Amino acid sequence: MNWKRDLGLRSLKLLNILLVTGCFAAVWYLYYNGEMGEPFFRLGNYAIIAVFAALYTALGRTYDAFLISYSRPPRIIFSQWLAVLLADAVMLLIMGLLFRRLPTLWPGLITLAAQFCLSALWTWAATAWYFRAFEPLDTAVIYDAREGMETLIEKYGFSRKYRVIVNLSAAECLADLSRLDACKTVFLSGVHSHDRNLILKYCVEKDIQVMVVPRIGDVIMSGAHPMHMFHLPILRAERRHLLPEYAVAKRFFDIVLSCLLLLLLSPVMLLTAAAIRLSDGGPVFFRQIRLTKDGRQFRIIKFRSMRPDAEDDETAPRSACRDDPRITPVGRFIRRWRIDELPQLFNILRGDMSMVGPRPERLENVIRYERELPEFRLRLQVKAGLTGYAQVYGKYNSTPYDKLMMDLMYIAHPSLVMDLSILLATLKTLFEKESTEGFDQNQMTGGDGQ
Repeated sequence: MNWKRDLGLRSLKLLNILLVTGCFAAVWYLYYNGEMGEPFFRLGNYAIIAVFAALYTALGRTYDAFLISYSRPPRIIFSQWLAVLLADAVMLLIMGLLFRRLPTLWPGLITLAAQFCLSALWTWAATAWYFRAFEPLDTAVIYDAREGMETLIEKYGFSRKYRVIVNLSAAECLADLSRLDACKTVFLSGVHSHDRNLILKYCVEKDIQVMVVPRIGDVIMSGAHPMHMFHLPILRAERRHLLPEYAVAKRFFDIVLSCLLLLLLSPVMLLTAAAIRLSDGGPVFFRQIRLTKDGRQFRIIKFRSMRPDAEDDETAPRSACRDDPRITPVGRFIRRWRIDELPQLFNILRGDMSMVGPRPERLENVIRYERELPEFRLRLQVKAGLTGYAQVYGKYNSTPYDKLMMDLMYIAHPSLVMDLSILLATLKTLFEKESTEGFDQNQMTGGDGQ
């Protein structure tokens, strides 16, 4: 049955790509190709269409635009619209280079509207077909340190895909592993490695899919380097040290992108500075000591979003909470759209931060977190970032432990492709109210402060 599900999902995904690409191909053949001084012929046309298809597919994957079995239709539609919009925009830039002038926009806008409509129709039709064609998978939830996975399955709309029929502690499960035989999927939630490995080996033998919520050690091991010594397979795990070529490429990428963004966003930054100054006459910028790679301290710079005296009251939280009364009207707007973070581009140019990495924390917060999470300092293996894995894939109510694991996931698998994927995914979070702005005040940590 699994192969039927996989084939159905792949076919639906291919149909979506063909529909959206077909719209672009139509406007290219009917209008834009003829707008060039020397029109392309067969291979040139195929190449242009292939570039669009590759762009849309890559962006769709970045935004989880094809996961009809895991996401609700509105989220899928939004993800596809964002992928289509960016793919069309890039193609217009390419056409501008080919034409040596700005292409006519109205055919592209008509095409975009058609792509939006087809995308929405495909999402609703594909979702309806999939959940009619396939019954929910009988599922077991095995827990140890972390309970409540069955509640999350219901909360996030996964009950149409997973039907929980077994809910046991690890000890209860190990007492009789045959209780898993009726299941197609097993969730292992916070199960310790010894117990997890016994359950995992049993499930693999019985052809039962396993979904593992990892522990910190698992995340570190995921980045281990496989090698052979003594005629034995060995996994080498160590503190993350970036390869010289990757470190140089990442620094070059940071400098180029931060300069480009400062140039493009300078009008926004100037207007923001003026609005803050005019609103209450206080300082435009907020500076604070934060930690970056290897615990080095630096002074972060942000647009001030709270009252000038926000930290004078020693009884007030040291960092902003949601609905914090100290946040100014201008501050609420710039925090909503992350405009307050833009001055950190200067921190990136100075080398204190990178475009992508774990968010920088205050020294006193790190000390406090480490009392409950000694592993928290493992985030300091790389430079702090303007955005990061936890900011993109976490939510405001994710626990500090979970956000630490997400940061360690990034550290375990560093690459420019990962950096680019996180930067693109960051665009999506701007439109999601539930996206993270740092740790919640009620969860052992107080977020990013001003």
